[in-house]
Amino acid sequence: MPYHESDHVLNIAYNILAGGERLEDIELRRQDENFLNGLGAERIPDPTTAGDFTRRFSQPDIVSMQECINRARLAVWKEQPEGFLKEAFIDVDGSIAGTDGECKQGIGLSYKGIWGYAPLIVSLANTREVLYLVNRPGNAASHSQSVAWIDRAIELVRPVAGRVTVRGDTDFTHTAQLDRWNEQGVRFILGFDAHPTLVALAEGVAASAWQRLERLPKYKILTEARAKGVRYKEQIVVEKGFENQKLVGEDVAEIEYQPGKCGYAHRVVILRKNISVQRGEKVLFDEVRYFFYITNRPDKAAKIVGLANGRCDQENVIEQLKNGVNAMRMPVNDLLSNWAYMVMAALAWNLKAWYGLLVPNRERGLALVKMEFKGFLQAIMLIPCQVVRTARRIIYRLLGYNNWLEDFFETFERLLALAPSG
Repeated sequence: MPYHESDHVLNIAYNILAGGERLEDIELRRQDENFLNGLGAERIPDPTTAGDFTRRFSQPDIVSMQECINRARLAVWKEQPEGFLKEAFIDVDGSIAGTDGECKQGIGLSYKGIWGYAPLIVSLANTREVLYLVNRPGNAASHSQSVAWIDRAIELVRPVAGRVTVRGDTDFTHTAQLDRWNEQGVRFILGFDAHPTLVALAEGVAASAWQRLERLPKYKILTEARAKGVRYKEQIVVEKGFENQKLVGEDVAEIEYQPGKCGYAHRVVILRKNISVQRGEKVLFDEVRYFFYITNRPDKAAKIVGLANGRCDQENVIEQLKNGVNAMRMPVNDLLSNWAYMVMAALAWNLKAWYGLLVPNRERGLALVKMEFKGFLQAIMLIPCQVVRTARRIIYRLLGYNNWLEDFFETFERLLALAPSG
Protein backbone atom coordinates (compact mmCIF):
# COMPACT_ATOMS: atom_id res chain seq x y z
CA MET A 1 0.00 0.00 0.00
CA PRO A 2 -0.73 2.49 -1.47
CA TYR A 3 0.70 1.00 -4.67
CA HIS A 4 -0.78 -1.41 -7.16
CA GLU A 5 1.28 -4.43 -8.21
CA SER A 6 1.79 -2.90 -11.67
CA ASP A 7 3.28 0.19 -9.96
CA HIS A 8 5.98 -1.99 -8.40
CA VAL A 9 6.76 -3.82 -11.63
CA LEU A 10 6.96 -0.65 -13.71
CA ASN A 11 8.92 1.13 -10.96
CA ILE A 12 11.79 -1.30 -11.53
CA ALA A 13 11.47 -1.21 -15.34
CA TYR A 14 11.24 2.61 -15.49
CA ASN A 15 14.25 2.97 -13.19
CA ILE A 16 16.32 1.11 -15.78
CA LEU A 17 14.77 3.07 -18.69
CA ALA A 18 15.79 6.26 -16.87
CA GLY A 19 19.42 5.11 -16.75
CA GLY A 20 19.40 3.32 -13.39
CA GLU A 21 21.63 0.27 -12.97
CA ARG A 22 20.58 -1.13 -9.60
CA LEU A 23 17.74 -1.06 -7.09
CA GLU A 24 19.45 1.70 -5.08
CA ASP A 25 19.12 4.04 -8.07
CA ILE A 26 15.36 4.14 -7.48
CA GLU A 27 16.15 6.59 -4.68
CA LEU A 28 17.39 9.04 -7.33
CA ARG A 29 14.11 8.67 -9.19
CA ARG A 30 12.16 9.38 -5.98
CA GLN A 31 14.03 12.68 -5.59
CA ASP A 32 13.58 13.68 -9.24
CA GLU A 33 10.60 16.03 -9.53
CA ASN A 34 10.61 15.86 -13.34
CA PHE A 35 10.51 12.06 -13.23
CA LEU A 36 7.54 12.07 -10.84
CA ASN A 37 5.74 14.73 -12.87
CA GLY A 38 6.33 12.76 -16.05
CA LEU A 39 4.68 9.72 -14.48
CA GLY A 40 1.92 11.81 -12.97
CA ALA A 41 2.84 10.30 -9.60
CA GLU A 42 3.15 11.91 -6.17
CA ARG A 43 5.58 9.22 -5.02
CA ILE A 44 7.04 5.87 -6.03
CA PRO A 45 8.21 2.89 -3.92
CA ASP A 46 11.65 3.27 -2.39
CA PRO A 47 14.45 0.72 -3.03
CA THR A 48 13.77 -1.31 0.11
CA THR A 49 10.08 -1.57 -0.74
CA ALA A 50 10.96 -2.59 -4.30
CA GLY A 51 13.28 -5.30 -2.98
CA ASP A 52 10.63 -6.49 -0.54
CA PHE A 53 8.12 -6.73 -3.40
CA THR A 54 10.36 -9.20 -5.29
CA ARG A 55 10.43 -11.45 -2.21
CA ARG A 56 6.65 -11.91 -2.28
CA PHE A 57 6.61 -13.92 -5.51
CA SER A 58 5.94 -17.63 -5.79
CA GLN A 59 6.79 -19.49 -9.01
CA PRO A 60 3.17 -19.36 -10.31
CA ASP A 61 3.20 -15.60 -9.65
CA ILE A 62 6.31 -15.16 -11.81
CA VAL A 63 4.81 -17.24 -14.61
CA SER A 64 1.63 -15.16 -14.39
CA MET A 65 3.65 -11.94 -14.58
CA GLN A 66 5.42 -13.16 -17.73
CA GLU A 67 2.08 -14.01 -19.34
CA CYS A 68 0.78 -10.53 -18.47
CA ILE A 69 3.79 -9.08 -20.27
CA ASN A 70 3.08 -11.37 -23.22
CA ARG A 71 -0.47 -10.05 -23.51
CA ALA A 72 0.99 -6.59 -24.00
CA ARG A 73 3.48 -8.07 -26.48
CA LEU A 74 0.66 -9.53 -28.58
CA ALA A 75 -1.02 -6.12 -28.68
CA VAL A 76 2.17 -4.65 -30.16
CA TRP A 77 2.50 -7.47 -32.68
CA LYS A 78 -1.06 -6.88 -33.89
CA GLU A 79 -0.03 -3.37 -34.95
CA GLN A 80 2.73 -4.68 -37.23
CA PRO A 81 2.41 -4.81 -41.04
CA GLU A 82 1.33 -7.99 -42.80
CA GLY A 83 4.11 -10.56 -43.00
CA PHE A 84 5.80 -9.18 -39.87
CA LEU A 85 6.44 -12.72 -38.57
CA LYS A 86 6.38 -14.71 -41.77
CA GLU A 87 8.71 -17.07 -39.95
CA ALA A 88 9.47 -16.78 -36.24
CA PHE A 89 12.86 -17.97 -34.98
CA ILE A 90 12.81 -18.96 -31.32
CA ASP A 91 16.30 -19.14 -29.81
CA VAL A 92 17.01 -20.86 -26.52
CA ASP A 93 20.17 -20.91 -24.43
CA GLY A 94 21.42 -21.00 -20.87
CA SER A 95 23.86 -18.64 -19.20
CA ILE A 96 25.70 -18.12 -15.92
CA ALA A 97 24.90 -15.19 -13.64
CA GLY A 98 27.63 -15.10 -11.04
CA THR A 99 27.31 -13.55 -7.60
CA ASP A 100 29.72 -12.98 -4.72
CA GLY A 101 26.88 -13.19 -2.20
CA GLU A 102 27.18 -16.13 0.17
CA CYS A 103 23.69 -15.89 1.69
CA LYS A 104 21.64 -16.16 -1.49
CA GLN A 105 19.35 -19.16 -1.38
CA GLY A 106 19.37 -21.37 -4.47
CA ILE A 107 22.88 -20.56 -5.73
CA GLY A 108 25.09 -23.34 -7.03
CA LEU A 109 28.59 -23.93 -8.37
CA SER A 110 28.61 -23.93 -12.18
CA TYR A 111 30.81 -26.10 -14.37
CA LYS A 112 33.05 -23.03 -14.85
CA GLY A 113 33.65 -22.79 -11.11
CA ILE A 114 31.43 -19.71 -10.74
CA TRP A 115 28.99 -19.44 -7.84
CA GLY A 116 25.59 -18.08 -8.79
CA TYR A 117 22.53 -18.88 -10.86
CA ALA A 118 22.00 -20.38 -14.32
CA PRO A 119 19.19 -18.46 -16.10
CA LEU A 120 17.43 -19.95 -19.13
CA ILE A 121 16.71 -17.45 -21.90
CA VAL A 122 14.07 -17.99 -24.60
CA SER A 123 14.07 -15.13 -27.12
CA LEU A 124 12.60 -14.18 -30.49
CA ALA A 125 15.45 -13.66 -32.96
CA ASN A 126 13.32 -11.53 -35.33
CA THR A 127 12.91 -8.69 -32.82
CA ARG A 128 15.44 -9.66 -30.11
CA GLU A 129 12.61 -9.72 -27.56
CA VAL A 130 12.91 -11.91 -24.48
CA LEU A 131 9.89 -14.23 -24.43
CA TYR A 132 10.65 -16.14 -21.23
CA LEU A 133 13.27 -16.04 -18.50
CA VAL A 134 13.78 -18.83 -15.97
CA ASN A 135 16.09 -18.67 -12.99
CA ARG A 136 17.81 -21.90 -11.93
CA PRO A 137 20.59 -22.91 -9.51
CA GLY A 138 24.11 -22.37 -10.83
CA ASN A 139 24.78 -26.10 -11.14
CA ALA A 140 21.74 -26.71 -13.39
CA ALA A 141 22.43 -28.18 -16.82
CA SER A 142 21.99 -25.72 -19.67
CA HIS A 143 18.94 -27.57 -21.05
CA SER A 144 17.28 -28.21 -17.67
CA GLN A 145 13.50 -27.44 -17.66
CA SER A 146 13.74 -26.01 -21.18
CA VAL A 147 11.16 -28.20 -22.97
CA ALA A 148 8.15 -26.70 -21.17
CA TRP A 149 9.36 -23.14 -21.81
CA ILE A 150 10.09 -23.83 -25.48
CA ASP A 151 6.54 -25.18 -25.82
CA ARG A 152 5.19 -22.03 -24.16
CA ALA A 153 7.14 -19.85 -26.60
CA ILE A 154 5.84 -21.86 -29.56
CA GLU A 155 2.25 -21.41 -28.42
CA LEU A 156 2.87 -17.68 -27.88
CA VAL A 157 4.12 -16.96 -31.41
CA ARG A 158 2.11 -19.55 -33.36
CA PRO A 159 -1.09 -17.40 -33.74
CA VAL A 160 0.98 -14.56 -35.23
CA ALA A 161 3.74 -16.37 -37.15
CA GLY A 162 3.38 -18.16 -40.47
CA ARG A 163 6.00 -20.72 -39.43
CA VAL A 164 7.96 -21.36 -36.25
CA THR A 165 11.58 -22.54 -36.09
CA VAL A 166 13.30 -23.47 -32.83
CA ARG A 167 17.09 -23.09 -32.66
CA GLY A 168 19.54 -24.19 -30.01
CA ASP A 169 22.97 -25.68 -29.47
CA THR A 170 23.75 -29.32 -28.78
CA ASP A 171 22.42 -29.12 -25.20
CA PHE A 172 18.92 -28.42 -26.50
CA THR A 173 18.58 -31.30 -28.94
CA HIS A 174 15.75 -32.96 -27.03
CA THR A 175 15.55 -36.08 -29.18
CA ALA A 176 12.50 -37.30 -27.25
CA GLN A 177 10.62 -34.20 -28.46
CA LEU A 178 11.69 -34.05 -32.12
CA ASP A 179 8.97 -36.34 -33.47
CA ARG A 180 6.29 -34.41 -31.56
CA TRP A 181 7.53 -31.01 -32.77
CA ASN A 182 7.75 -32.29 -36.34
CA GLU A 183 4.18 -33.62 -36.22
CA GLN A 184 2.97 -30.28 -34.81
CA GLY A 185 4.47 -28.46 -37.80
CA VAL A 186 7.22 -26.87 -35.73
CA ARG A 187 10.55 -26.61 -37.51
CA PHE A 188 13.87 -26.93 -35.73
CA ILE A 189 17.60 -26.50 -36.29
CA LEU A 190 19.49 -27.96 -33.36
CA GLY A 191 23.13 -28.76 -32.86
CA PHE A 192 23.98 -32.43 -32.47
CA ASP A 193 26.92 -33.87 -30.52
CA ALA A 194 29.74 -35.21 -32.71
CA HIS A 195 29.71 -38.65 -31.10
CA PRO A 196 31.68 -41.52 -32.71
CA THR A 197 28.65 -42.98 -34.53
CA LEU A 198 27.89 -39.75 -36.35
CA VAL A 199 31.56 -39.06 -37.08
CA ALA A 200 31.85 -42.53 -38.61
CA LEU A 201 28.79 -41.85 -40.78
CA ALA A 202 30.27 -38.52 -41.87
CA GLU A 203 33.55 -40.14 -42.81
CA GLY A 204 31.64 -42.69 -44.87
CA VAL A 205 29.90 -40.04 -46.99
CA ALA A 206 31.00 -40.28 -50.64
CA ALA A 207 33.38 -37.57 -51.82
CA SER A 208 30.93 -36.55 -54.54
CA ALA A 209 28.25 -35.79 -51.92
CA TRP A 210 30.28 -32.98 -50.33
CA GLN A 211 29.75 -29.42 -51.57
CA ARG A 212 32.00 -26.46 -50.87
CA LEU A 213 30.35 -24.01 -48.45
CA GLU A 214 30.42 -20.44 -49.69
CA ARG A 215 29.37 -18.14 -46.87
CA LEU A 216 27.40 -15.05 -47.79
CA PRO A 217 28.83 -11.66 -46.72
CA LYS A 218 27.43 -10.31 -43.45
CA TYR A 219 26.32 -7.11 -45.17
CA LYS A 220 26.23 -5.53 -48.61
CA ILE A 221 28.85 -2.88 -49.36
CA LEU A 222 27.01 0.18 -50.69
CA THR A 223 30.15 2.04 -51.76
CA GLU A 224 33.54 0.89 -53.03
CA ALA A 225 35.19 -1.93 -51.14
CA ARG A 226 38.09 -0.81 -48.96
CA ALA A 227 41.44 -2.53 -48.75
CA LYS A 228 41.70 -4.97 -45.86
CA GLY A 229 43.86 -3.94 -42.93
CA VAL A 230 47.10 -5.65 -42.02
CA ARG A 231 46.51 -8.61 -39.69
CA TYR A 232 49.10 -7.76 -37.06
CA LYS A 233 47.87 -10.42 -34.65
CA GLU A 234 48.60 -13.19 -37.16
CA GLN A 235 51.99 -11.65 -37.93
CA ILE A 236 52.94 -11.87 -34.25
CA VAL A 237 51.70 -15.47 -34.02
CA VAL A 238 53.94 -16.44 -36.95
CA GLU A 239 56.98 -14.48 -35.72
CA LYS A 240 56.75 -15.92 -32.19
CA GLY A 241 56.26 -19.47 -33.45
CA PHE A 242 52.92 -19.93 -31.68
CA GLU A 243 50.63 -22.75 -32.74
CA ASN A 244 48.12 -21.40 -35.24
CA GLN A 245 44.98 -23.03 -36.61
CA LYS A 246 43.93 -21.74 -40.02
CA LEU A 247 40.66 -22.62 -41.70
CA VAL A 248 41.43 -23.94 -45.18
CA GLY A 249 37.90 -24.70 -46.35
CA GLU A 250 34.40 -25.79 -45.38
CA ASP A 251 32.18 -28.42 -46.99
CA VAL A 252 28.61 -29.54 -46.34
CA ALA A 253 26.71 -32.77 -46.85
CA GLU A 254 23.64 -34.40 -45.37
CA ILE A 255 22.48 -37.80 -44.17
CA GLU A 256 19.41 -39.41 -42.59
CA TYR A 257 19.85 -40.40 -38.96
CA GLN A 258 17.46 -41.79 -36.35
CA PRO A 259 18.34 -40.84 -32.75
CA GLY A 260 17.57 -43.46 -30.13
CA LYS A 261 14.54 -41.62 -28.72
CA CYS A 262 12.99 -40.88 -32.12
CA GLY A 263 10.46 -43.07 -33.91
CA TYR A 264 11.84 -42.26 -37.36
CA ALA A 265 14.88 -40.77 -39.06
CA HIS A 266 15.53 -37.05 -39.33
CA ARG A 267 17.72 -35.01 -41.62
CA VAL A 268 21.22 -34.26 -40.35
CA VAL A 269 23.36 -31.60 -42.06
CA ILE A 270 27.11 -32.08 -41.69
CA LEU A 271 29.60 -29.23 -41.74
CA ARG A 272 33.19 -30.34 -42.33
CA LYS A 273 35.93 -27.88 -41.46
CA ASN A 274 39.41 -28.47 -42.90
CA ILE A 275 41.95 -26.90 -40.57
CA SER A 276 45.69 -26.50 -41.07
CA VAL A 277 47.63 -26.55 -37.80
CA GLN A 278 50.83 -24.51 -38.12
CA ARG A 279 53.70 -23.38 -35.97
CA GLY A 280 55.45 -20.33 -37.30
CA GLU A 281 55.63 -20.86 -41.07
CA LYS A 282 55.68 -24.67 -40.80
CA VAL A 283 52.61 -26.81 -41.32
CA LEU A 284 52.42 -29.44 -38.57
CA PHE A 285 49.37 -31.40 -39.73
CA ASP A 286 45.89 -31.07 -41.19
CA GLU A 287 42.83 -31.61 -39.01
CA VAL A 288 39.20 -32.29 -39.93
CA ARG A 289 36.37 -31.33 -37.58
CA TYR A 290 32.71 -32.20 -38.02
CA PHE A 291 29.69 -30.23 -36.84
CA PHE A 292 26.18 -31.68 -37.01
CA TYR A 293 22.75 -30.02 -37.20
CA ILE A 294 19.55 -32.02 -36.96
CA THR A 295 16.63 -30.36 -38.72
CA ASN A 296 13.30 -30.91 -40.43
CA ARG A 297 13.62 -27.89 -42.72
CA PRO A 298 13.75 -28.52 -46.49
CA ASP A 299 16.33 -25.78 -47.24
CA LYS A 300 19.67 -26.48 -48.84
CA ALA A 301 22.43 -27.62 -46.50
CA ALA A 302 24.36 -24.35 -46.86
CA LYS A 303 21.32 -22.33 -45.78
CA ILE A 304 20.77 -24.60 -42.78
CA VAL A 305 24.33 -23.88 -41.62
CA GLY A 306 23.76 -20.14 -42.08
CA LEU A 307 20.50 -20.21 -40.13
CA ALA A 308 22.12 -22.25 -37.37
CA ASN A 309 24.97 -19.74 -37.10
CA GLY A 310 22.40 -16.93 -36.93
CA ARG A 311 21.49 -18.14 -33.46
CA CYS A 312 24.78 -16.65 -32.25
CA ASP A 313 23.07 -13.24 -32.14
CA GLN A 314 21.29 -14.45 -29.01
CA GLU A 315 24.62 -14.06 -27.22
CA ASN A 316 24.28 -10.31 -27.87
CA VAL A 317 20.79 -10.36 -26.33
CA ILE A 318 22.13 -12.17 -23.27
CA GLU A 319 24.94 -9.63 -23.02
CA GLN A 320 22.39 -6.80 -23.06
CA LEU A 321 20.41 -8.54 -20.32
CA LYS A 322 23.56 -8.82 -18.24
CA ASN A 323 25.23 -5.45 -18.81
CA GLY A 324 22.65 -3.35 -20.65
CA VAL A 325 19.61 -3.57 -18.36
CA ASN A 326 21.55 -5.39 -15.61
CA ALA A 327 18.76 -7.94 -15.24
CA MET A 328 21.17 -10.63 -14.06
CA ARG A 329 22.81 -8.80 -11.18
CA MET A 330 20.81 -10.94 -8.74
CA PRO A 331 20.38 -8.13 -6.16
CA VAL A 332 17.99 -9.86 -3.74
CA ASN A 333 18.20 -12.84 -1.48
CA ASP A 334 16.86 -16.03 -3.07
CA LEU A 335 16.20 -17.82 -6.34
CA LEU A 336 12.57 -16.75 -6.76
CA SER A 337 13.04 -13.10 -5.81
CA ASN A 338 15.98 -12.79 -8.18
CA TRP A 339 13.89 -14.49 -10.88
CA ALA A 340 11.13 -11.92 -10.33
CA TYR A 341 13.62 -9.04 -10.50
CA MET A 342 15.14 -10.52 -13.67
CA VAL A 343 11.75 -10.56 -15.41
CA MET A 344 10.92 -6.99 -14.35
CA ALA A 345 14.31 -5.67 -15.44
CA ALA A 346 14.07 -7.52 -18.77
CA LEU A 347 10.77 -5.71 -19.31
CA ALA A 348 12.85 -2.57 -19.93
CA TRP A 349 14.61 -4.38 -22.78
CA ASN A 350 11.28 -5.54 -24.21
CA LEU A 351 9.85 -2.01 -23.96
CA LYS A 352 12.76 -0.84 -26.11
CA ALA A 353 11.88 -3.46 -28.74
CA TRP A 354 8.18 -2.58 -28.64
CA TYR A 355 8.96 1.11 -29.02
CA GLY A 356 11.06 0.37 -32.10
CA LEU A 357 8.28 -1.77 -33.56
CA LEU A 358 5.80 1.09 -33.15
CA VAL A 359 7.97 3.77 -34.80
CA PRO A 360 6.07 4.79 -37.98
CA ASN A 361 9.27 4.86 -40.07
CA ARG A 362 9.85 1.11 -40.37
CA GLU A 363 13.54 1.30 -41.25
CA ARG A 364 14.33 3.67 -38.39
CA GLY A 365 12.25 1.58 -36.00
CA LEU A 366 14.13 -1.60 -36.82
CA ALA A 367 17.37 0.28 -36.22
CA LEU A 368 16.13 0.97 -32.68
CA VAL A 369 15.16 -2.68 -32.24
CA LYS A 370 18.72 -3.74 -33.12
CA MET A 371 20.34 -0.97 -31.07
CA GLU A 372 22.15 -1.67 -27.81
CA PHE A 373 20.24 -0.58 -24.73
CA LYS A 374 22.62 2.24 -23.78
CA GLY A 375 22.45 3.58 -27.32
CA PHE A 376 18.64 3.59 -27.05
CA LEU A 377 18.84 5.54 -23.79
CA GLN A 378 20.96 8.23 -25.42
CA ALA A 379 18.80 8.37 -28.56
CA ILE A 380 15.30 8.35 -27.06
CA MET A 381 15.23 8.45 -23.26
CA LEU A 382 17.93 10.77 -21.89
CA ILE A 383 16.86 13.87 -23.79
CA PRO A 384 17.27 17.16 -21.84
CA CYS A 385 13.72 18.15 -20.98
CA GLN A 386 11.81 20.38 -18.60
CA VAL A 387 8.58 18.85 -17.31
CA VAL A 388 5.97 21.33 -16.10
CA ARG A 389 2.90 20.09 -14.28
CA THR A 390 0.00 22.50 -14.65
CA ALA A 391 -3.57 22.24 -13.34
CA ARG A 392 -4.88 19.97 -16.10
CA ARG A 393 -1.92 18.84 -18.17
CA ILE A 394 1.77 18.06 -18.20
CA ILE A 395 4.00 20.09 -20.55
CA TYR A 396 7.33 18.75 -21.82
CA ARG A 397 9.81 21.39 -23.01
CA LEU A 398 12.62 19.72 -24.90
CA LEU A 399 15.91 21.50 -24.28
CA GLY A 400 18.13 19.50 -26.62
CA TYR A 401 18.06 17.99 -30.08
CA ASN A 402 19.25 14.81 -31.75
CA ASN A 403 18.41 13.17 -35.07
CA TRP A 404 15.93 10.78 -33.42
CA LEU A 405 13.52 13.50 -32.27
CA GLU A 406 11.49 13.43 -35.48
CA ASP A 407 10.86 9.72 -34.91
CA PHE A 408 10.18 10.45 -31.25
CA PHE A 409 7.36 12.89 -32.07
CA GLU A 410 5.87 10.64 -34.77
CA THR A 411 5.86 7.69 -32.39
CA PHE A 412 4.34 9.81 -29.64
CA GLU A 413 1.44 10.70 -31.94
CA ARG A 414 0.98 7.04 -32.88
CA LEU A 415 0.93 5.95 -29.25
CA LEU A 416 -1.71 8.57 -28.50
CA ALA A 417 -3.84 7.21 -31.33
CA LEU A 418 -3.45 3.64 -30.03
CA ALA A 419 -4.22 4.53 -26.42
CA PRO A 420 -7.72 3.53 -25.27
CA SER A 421 -10.08 6.48 -24.98
CA GLY A 422 -10.95 7.68 -21.50
